[in-house]
Amino acid sequence: MWIDTHCHLDAPEFGPDHALAVVARERAAALGVKRCVIPAVARDNFDTVRLFAHRLDDAYALGIHPLFVPQAKDDDLDALDAALTEHRDDPGLVAVGEIGLDFFVPALCEPATRERQIGFYRAQLKLARKHRLPVILHVRRSADVLLKHLREVTVGGGIAHAFNGSEQQALQFIDMGFKLGFGGACTFEPARQLRALAASLPLSALVMETDSPDIPPQWLYATAAQRAAGQPQGLNTPAELPRIGSVVAGLRGIAEDVLGLATSGNALVALPKLALLP
Repeated sequence: MWIDTHCHLDAPEFGPDHALAVVARERAAALGVKRCVIPAVARDNFDTVRLFAHRLDDAYALGIHPLFVPQAKDDDLDALDAALTEHRDDPGLVAVGEIGLDFFVPALCEPATRERQIGFYRAQLKLARKHRLPVILHVRRSADVLLKHLREVTVGGGIAHAFNGSEQQALQFIDMGFKLGFGGACTFEPARQLRALAASLPLSALVMETDSPDIPPQWLYATAAQRAAGQPQGLNTPAELPRIGSVVAGLRGIAEDVLGLATSGNALVALPKLALLP
């Protein structure tokens, strides 16, 4: 059994009616992907991810992604609080997310935007604490700052999604009760540090994800030159999770089913309400 702890099945790449996502989800289920978690990124897709998760018998999270903070309005936080209150008894609502900080995109590093990101991040941590939900964190060149604010606004754990930091940062997240998300980036041989972490961190700290349609695994990736020559980028979906898992299992020297069961169990620890779904 596999759990894809992070996939954006409502993304435009899956078509306006999400038909490609439905087909991909069915294929993933046939390959052993029991559950997917679909995080929101902005106020205008809160209902979309909730309804789509229900349609697929999957789970969802509600939050405002740092990439969407520049366009967000202050009252979007009030709307998030209201949505978390309205759907608090929905077993499919498993976390506040995707939230966090992104210091990779240059425009997001401008002083005013950086501070706005931090303001939205802290406010959403407080909402997670208020509603007693874990968080799904976006961590891109921001781990130390994320950790600093987590120490000041403590929450009940969650997942550091698409983790790509240092071993020291990884251990700090683990010490604070977080699991670390590993996905397609681990399939690239040049990603030596990330692959080393996937191989050496405690198995109890790992969860699996695809981040589909983003972060495609190596076998779906087309370089800029290849795309310019007409080769399309392969569509990353939850159906890729077992193969990604096979790579991580190989790095650790364990059987795929051992990794699948362990990381699925870890996902239930990180997102306890997943256990309430049939």
